[in-house]
Amino acid sequence: MEPKLKRLFIKIGLYTACLLILIITGFPFIFLLINSFKDMPEYLTNIWSLPGKIFLGNYQKVFRPDFLRYFINSAMVSAASVFLIVLSASMISFAFAKMQFRGAKVLYFMIIAGMMIPVHTTLIPTFTLLSSLHLNDSLVGLCGPYISYNIPVAVFILTQFFKEIPKEIEDAAVIDGCSTIGVFRKIVLPLSGAGLSTVIVYTFLNIWNEFINANVLINTTSKKTLPLGIREFYGFQTVNIPAILTAILVGSLPVIILYFCAQEKVVNGLTQGAVKG
Repeated sequence: MEPKLKRLFIKIGLYTACLLILIITGFPFIFLLINSFKDMPEYLTNIWSLPGKIFLGNYQKVFRPDFLRYFINSAMVSAASVFLIVLSASMISFAFAKMQFRGAKVLYFMIIAGMMIPVHTTLIPTFTLLSSLHLNDSLVGLCGPYISYNIPVAVFILTQFFKEIPKEIEDAAVIDGCSTIGVFRKIVLPLSGAGLSTVIVYTFLNIWNEFINANVLINTTSKKTLPLGIREFYGFQTVNIPAILTAILVGSLPVIILYFCAQEKVVNGLTQGAVKG
């Protein structure tokens, strides 16, 4: 087989594989979109085809003031938690990556050991602690567990990124009169955009979709987050499946938008260190 023809077949195979992956990964979103415009009877009789008539009742239910309240609560909790996670994890990681002190390795492994602790085993202690602090059934109290659960993985990712920054750049900044805080703020953070983006997207996705802690810690209806709000479409005897699919579709948009805005840096962050040269 001629080299040109061989390269052509390879390209056709690669494009075919990419097309299949696109169809497989994009099908759930298309399924949600199509069925969000159906009412319950049409959904039960015709799941897989396009809607015979556009039905906007599901979107009217999703965009009610009470459901928008759930959306806003999730946005507030996720944004505040991600900000504090990135802030605290970046400072901790800077100390582990750029400073030498006794017990650093032991402390580092103690922190990342938190990645191995199942979240469900901490529900009772977390509830007891927040109750003693009078922070249960509050969005502020909900941020605490989210921050503590995600700091270990954030420290693990950022520490590796900070170690990759050449020491010569930091030494040059110190010679120019830059303090330790200045090196962290003006050198390390700007050069770690890929790592920070990876942590932001990863932690935001975890917090936005989290259900167990929110279900245990939040009782007041007006303080519920989006995953709890979706349960409102479950009746005692019936389930409004198209409305649930519409709520899931609308609820997934912030995560999708965030990922598309930061996808290049996230991909770079996940592949950083895989190839050396």
